[in-house]
Amino acid sequence: MHETPPDRRLLIIWHSRTGASEAMARAAAEGAGDALLLRADAVSEDALLEAGGYLFVCPENLAGMSGLMKEMFDRSYYPVLGRIEGRPYATVIAAGSDGEGAQRQIDRIATGWRLKRVADSMIVNFAAQTPEAIAAPKVVTAKVLKQCRELGSALGEGMRLGIF
Repeated sequence: MHETPPDRRLLIIWHSRTGASEAMARAAAEGAGDALLLRADAVSEDALLEAGGYLFVCPENLAGMSGLMKEMFDRSYYPVLGRIEGRPYATVIAAGSDGEGAQRQIDRIATGWRLKRVADSMIVNFAAQTPEAIAAPKVVTAKVLKQCRELGSALGEGMRLGIF
């Protein structure tokens, strides 16, 4: 496989407390091949500007995206506003119930950045409803990891080929 030009490279930004989002982000990176995988607190303005597209992977916490993912958007939003328009993005949300709140938050930010969604949202429901289940390490099924690898592959290949 050939190396992806920097302006066509996928940036996978993730945050995880219980392991699910990290496992799904890593699977997507494996599928994408030449992607940059960064935890949300390690994302810089330069990383966002140098990427050709984005995959945002995080848990839904209290009906919104995780705090560390939100902080990444808070600190990065204005420095890259008007400089990343039209780039593709997709999302993977680890949810305890429906995941829609986190999804809506990310989509609103992506709309402000004028990014282009290129894949349906992927919300994985772990059905964690008790304090113990919510805090427990999560096991991501082989089927979900395969879907994440396929999503990463589709995003990576679409970017390499200039489809998006």
